[in-house]
Amino acid sequence: MKKVTALFTILFVLAMSASALAATVINKDGYYKGIKLCGKVKIVDSFPDIKVKAVDAFPDLKVQVVTAFPNEIGKWQFVEYGEDFKVQFVESFPDIKIKFVNAFPGVE
Repeated sequence: MKKVTALFTILFVLAMSASALAATVINKDGYYKGIKLCGKVKIVDSFPDIKVKAVDAFPDLKVQVVTAFPNEIGKWQFVEYGEDFKVQFVESFPDIKIKFVNAFPGVE
């Protein structure tokens, strides 16, 4: 019985480690499902292009909020109209996790 418990414990630890080491859903060029993650962003309550969760650690993308020239991956300018893509902030089941930063935005 102790061997079975030890085996399940080891398998559980390995499974958790594998998920933590899994590749990000954002490709190395900064795209998520064909959406370049820079530009003008509109916050919506429904029908988003991307569901986002803001986190303090282990983000998929570091985001710097700018007021002009959001032309690098991770630079977002929040707008009411004329958006490049729409995001909805969620607490559960996000598509990507972001961390707001003051400098050095981009893919983790």
